[in-house]
Amino acid sequence: MLTELEKKIIASIQGDIPVTERPYLEIADGLGISENALLEGIKSLCDRKMIRRFGATLRHQKSGFQANAMVAWRVDEKRIDEVGTQMASFQAVSHCYRRNPTDRWPYNLYTMIHAKDEASCREIVRKLSKETMVDRFAILFSRRELKKTSMEYFPLPSENET
Repeated sequence: MLTELEKKIIASIQGDIPVTERPYLEIADGLGISENALLEGIKSLCDRKMIRRFGATLRHQKSGFQANAMVAWRVDEKRIDEVGTQMASFQAVSHCYRRNPTDRWPYNLYTMIHAKDEASCREIVRKLSKETMVDRFAILFSRRELKKTSMEYFPLPSENET
């Protein structure tokens, strides 16, 4: 179970973290606690595996990566862990998930690939396929971003609620 303070800590760090010299001090001030108390709270949540990781979201289009593709792979279930680990080790792969296949969509492993253009994405897929000996896949290129947000587990109260 999470305490009310832990929920407030999670709410305060689940969105954008301020780009300042001491962002945690700024967050702590907003919560009415010390910077040390905030950092201890975050460490405790991490130690208890309540927070698994911190991540930064890179706007890939602004950094030279103009193409990205979700690749759905059809992998023998006996090899899924081996192949998933192998594919996840590629630098161009940002996400790698195992999902249940269906009769109409037989793919069970998914990778997200980012590259400078679609041809480069296809070349990375070719290398992944060759390296893992998995030759059944579908490449789904992103055409337009409709929404990209992080999950909010504990929303901060709006100004009207405080």
